[in-house]
Amino acid sequence: MKVDFKEMGRNIGGFASKYSPEILTGIGITGMIVTTVMAVNATPKALRIMDENRKEEADYQLTKLEVVKLTWKCYIPSIMTGVMSTSCIIGASSVNAKRNAALATAYTLSETALKGYREKVISTLGEEKDREIRDSVSKDKFDSRSHPRSEVLIAGSKNDILCYDAAFGREFRSDIDKINRVETLLNKRMLSEMYISLNDFYYELGIEGTEVGDDVGWNIEDGFLDIHYTSSINENNELYVIIDYHVAPKHRFDRA
Repeated sequence: MKVDFKEMGRNIGGFASKYSPEILTGIGITGMIVTTVMAVNATPKALRIMDENRKEEADYQLTKLEVVKLTWKCYIPSIMTGVMSTSCIIGASSVNAKRNAALATAYTLSETALKGYREKVISTLGEEKDREIRDSVSKDKFDSRSHPRSEVLIAGSKNDILCYDAAFGREFRSDIDKINRVETLLNKRMLSEMYISLNDFYYELGIEGTEVGDDVGWNIEDGFLDIHYTSSINENNELYVIIDYHVAPKHRFDRA
């Protein structure tokens, strides 16, 4: 069997590029451990050198400068390993920062394109048709959800209506009046604080936040929180209220 070394090289290179932050971080952590071990192992040699160069007087102590001059060579390997390990960790952080910046740029471009597309739909087909399309998209998201409801349903009052956040795939119990009150409350807060996060919305509803909920939100410059409602029936013939947002929450919402 002939081995395609060129293809193997491309695969290895692709893997290394994709997981470079994890690889660099792993090397950096390992290097720090090795640095510590090497420094500990170098210490007995350094102590011997100090003893050999200590003057005959019993109470004589080497100065700090003398200690450095006598022993610094013992620690060269550990210092070099420490510098390389630190460089790997800094490199991993730099790669992650560049990737996050690229993701933020891609998100902004997608958001701008979507906004332009929606404006064109409204100008061409009218607001009523736009509302129908949004309702249809929200229902499609609801119908195509693949996770078991028991894994994502956040318990509320048994008298509350089942709700589904189409943008983030979360199911919970609430009621329209409560959601409207939270919407009004948060919009008032935006007038003074300029922005709110997605988790602010969830917390006011009395449900848990999400990992991304502090990273996305609304800024008053883009518009207020404006919730869009659609209804549907699930597989158990239960009424679901599907919520979506006229102004989508965005990344870096708290920055001008």
